[in-house]
Amino acid sequence: MDEVLTILRAIQENQHVTNAKLDALTLDVRRLEGDVAELKKDMAALKEDVADLKKDVAVLKEDVAELKKDVTLLKADVADLKREVTVLKQDVADLKSDVSDLKKQTADFSKRFDNMEVDLKIMREDFWIQKRELQKVKEAAGLE
Repeated sequence: MDEVLTILRAIQENQHVTNAKLDALTLDVRRLEGDVAELKKDMAALKEDVADLKKDVAVLKEDVAELKKDVTLLKADVADLKREVTVLKQDVADLKSDVSDLKKQTADFSKRFDNMEVDLKIMREDFWIQKRELQKVKEAAGLE
């Protein structure tokens, strides 16, 4: 009977150890359940953040597409402006040439005008000389 009592005590002692281990395991499970609940909350928050980020990325993609269109239009405008500048440069060169030609023509005209003034002065002098001589001839002929 001692032997049975010893076995029963050993079983009872093993039962206490098992109960203590079971209690510790139960505490671990409850702690893990809390951790899982916290992780689920965190995961839900992350899912919301990811959804918001997806919306933001979609908006950014639209903005980038719009910017690409704008850049394409700006490139075309710049190309047009470059062509117009080239035309304007040619026009300026043509105008410079025209102004140079006009300066030459003005200088030539000025010389001609100066020559004409000299010729006119000479012609006036000749006229007055002729008039005086004609007057002298008339006086000598008694016509006046």
